[in-house]
Amino acid sequence: MELRYPYQLPPLPYAYDALEDEISEKTLHFHHDKHLKSYIDNLNTALADRPEEQNKTLEELLRHLDCLSEPKRTAIRNNGGGVYNHLLYFNCLSPERGLRPSGGLAAALERDFGSYDDWRAAMKAAALGQFGSGYAWLVCERSGALSVLKTANQDSPLSLGLWPLLCVDVWEHAYYLDYQNRRPDYVERWFERIHWPFVQQRYEQR
Repeated sequence: MELRYPYQLPPLPYAYDALEDEISEKTLHFHHDKHLKSYIDNLNTALADRPEEQNKTLEELLRHLDCLSEPKRTAIRNNGGGVYNHLLYFNCLSPERGLRPSGGLAAALERDFGSYDDWRAAMKAAALGQFGSGYAWLVCERSGALSVLKTANQDSPLSLGLWPLLCVDVWEHAYYLDYQNRRPDYVERWFERIHWPFVQQRYEQR
């Protein structure tokens, strides 16, 4: 995702009602049009007086947060992470149910987790084990190994030197209108909407 200042709200890569019944049209309007838009506006504000950062991609900013001084570092971590993480989350969802990983990615999942089902169990445990707001991730390490981790708030694996392949958003705004406090139900049904061809493409770009 080659994202640069000034950041703009891109359209969803599918219709707002394309993920029914797992994620409702109302939730997607609220999540994409309100929450993501707010992060984009706040990130643009944070960078408005920083031309040296405006010339960097969002990935570069998140990879090198330690090069930024406060309070810009916090503003870019929170809002830049909010933009990047949300865009990855939305792109990792598919109108087509029940897709499965294939090719090199499927082989890597089996190599590093034992099986697709074992990866799924690890991913679910991370999503349910994240206290409060945050994400669960499938990431690629520098060695090429795959792993699962969880992060709080809008922190990004990019800041840890990892390449994010896939994420599930477990902030309440991602699911509360549809599932109330039933995060396990949301996560279980989220698996059915993973856009594995997109994830495979990111794996090949690592």
